[in-house]
Amino acid sequence: MAETVLTALAANIAATDFPDFPEATIRKAKLHILDTLGAAIAGATSVETKLVINALGLKGTKGEASVWALPLKTDARTAAFINGVSAHAFELDDSGGCDHSGAVVLPAVMAALESTAATVDGRLFLKSVLLGYEVGRRVLEASGGYEVHNGNGWHSTGTCGTFGAAAAVATLMGLDREGTASALGSALSYSGGTWAFIHDGGPAKKLHAGRAAEGGYMAARLARAGFQGPLSAFDDKAWGGFFQTFGEERATPEELCRDFGQNWRLNRCSIKPHATCRGTHSAIDAIDLLLSDIGLKSSGVASVTVDMSGFQYGMCGHKTVTSRAQAQMSLPYAVAARLQFGKVSLAELEENAWRSPAIRRWLDMLTVRINDTMRDEDEPSVEIRTHDGTTLAATVEHPLGGPLNPLSDERIIAKYADLARAVLPHSRVETLRDLILGIDTAADVRPLIDLLKP
Repeated sequence: MAETVLTALAANIAATDFPDFPEATIRKAKLHILDTLGAAIAGATSVETKLVINALGLKGTKGEASVWALPLKTDARTAAFINGVSAHAFELDDSGGCDHSGAVVLPAVMAALESTAATVDGRLFLKSVLLGYEVGRRVLEASGGYEVHNGNGWHSTGTCGTFGAAAAVATLMGLDREGTASALGSALSYSGGTWAFIHDGGPAKKLHAGRAAEGGYMAARLARAGFQGPLSAFDDKAWGGFFQTFGEERATPEELCRDFGQNWRLNRCSIKPHATCRGTHSAIDAIDLLLSDIGLKSSGVASVTVDMSGFQYGMCGHKTVTSRAQAQMSLPYAVAARLQFGKVSLAELEENAWRSPAIRRWLDMLTVRINDTMRDEDEPSVEIRTHDGTTLAATVEHPLGGPLNPLSDERIIAKYADLARAVLPHSRVETLRDLILGIDTAADVRPLIDLLKP
């Protein structure tokens, strides 16, 4: 086997053992799994998931893998795709990985779990998930980082996430270094997804998580069958390689393996408190901070001005809201919803909310400006002016739910329960919670499959 950057990465993956992960990282991984399942269970009711199922003509319960929270089974690759769409549908899944690692990695791992005859214990399950997060994020970092890769028009959930899913499934399947390398190489053929959806408010963004989960699963399954993936997929100057094709100007392939195992990437991921794009959360938190600081109610706000970087503005600076997808990706809408409703959760993303005349009034009072001195990754600055002429400003550098401003375990668990209870019986929700929080001690994780059925 030729020695390449990809084979070195595969060697690191294959050599990783469960004791390599600190207890705090294992605990965080369990919370991310629980959070992803809550988002996906609720997301199974979404229009996007229903449309995908209808388009595929699926019905019945004959198949090897389950569609979560719905009375439907199908082949494993299709289940991974649909469950990925569900997990990302309501924009409540985690971020900061590939970017949306949970919605990619967990559906792929669960599809592999259902399609294998081997017993999988909780430690292997968790290791697979953790390595999926690790690889998906490392590919993004090696591409120049989020702002560079996504700034070029690629949606990293779909482009980088596929490799994370492939690494996770290869691990669950017990593939060796050679098999894992082939899985990663073949994953390149499934990598894709751009930000074209941002211009018209369509739901195509949700497909990227599903397609990455499906593609990563298939890449690992092909490798297990002996299909050889290209080992030059991550070579710096390789024509047709990932970095040359998806943008090489700031690519650093050595980041794929640098200090592997010393700083697990899941630790830098965020769990969302708000049902909108992560780029809007700092502004929501700034409104919370400004109002609480002076004990002001929303009715006392006369106007709001937001300064943001050009990159952030292009991603979520628009005021056009004619669909839930557009509302999810609009910072002005997120701020308006917080001012009008006091929170930005699922109910505030429904049509009766974003069509509300009150929301239009708030949007009219809100000014969004590009600040050319801001770096792409800078959080927006929010200024409010009260009816008595007082002006207050704040920038929240570490939005709630991020690694430097984390949600409490109790709040994460409560978020999961609120989402899951809308679909599943309360007793099932609690049993699923307890299984996930103690999954590292499970001799067999298969009971998880039945708990996700309606």
